[in-house]
Amino acid sequence: MKFVLTWFKMTTIEMLEKILKEINIIGGVETSAIASRDGLQICSTITRKQQIETFIAMSATMIGAAETATMELGKGIPDRIIVESKRGRIIGTGAGPNALLLVMTKPDASLGLVLIEMTKASERIKEILYRDRGII
Repeated sequence: MKFVLTWFKMTTIEMLEKILKEINIIGGVETSAIASRDGLQICSTITRKQQIETFIAMSATMIGAAETATMELGKGIPDRIIVESKRGRIIGTGAGPNALLLVMTKPDASLGLVLIEMTKASERIKEILYRDRGII
C-alpha cells in the first residue's frame, strides 16, 4: 500500500477565516470581521447579510472618524476604538494600512483578553495580506 501526501496550501481567505474563528472562541465574542478601511467586507463570521453590511460599514466609519479627530487634536492615530453599550461592545483596530479587524462582544466578555487576541490577530492579518497580495 502506498501513501500519498498532498500538500495543502490555504488560500488567503481561508487563512483570514481561520483567524476569525480563533477570535470567536474567546468567551463573550459574538462575531468578527475583516474589512477594508472604506467599509467593504473581506471576510466575516456574520451569517446575516444586512447585519454584515451595517456592522462593517458603521465600524469603518467610526474608526475613520476617530482617526480624523485624534489627528486633528494632535494625539496621533488611535490603536483601536471601543464602543460600549448595555448589550455589548464593538471593537475595531487597524490590520495594516488598508484593512480593519472588527469584533462584536457580549457585555461580560473579558475586554483585556479580547484586546490581546485582537492585537495578535491584526498582526497576523497584516502579514497574510502583505505576503500574499502585496497590496495592503
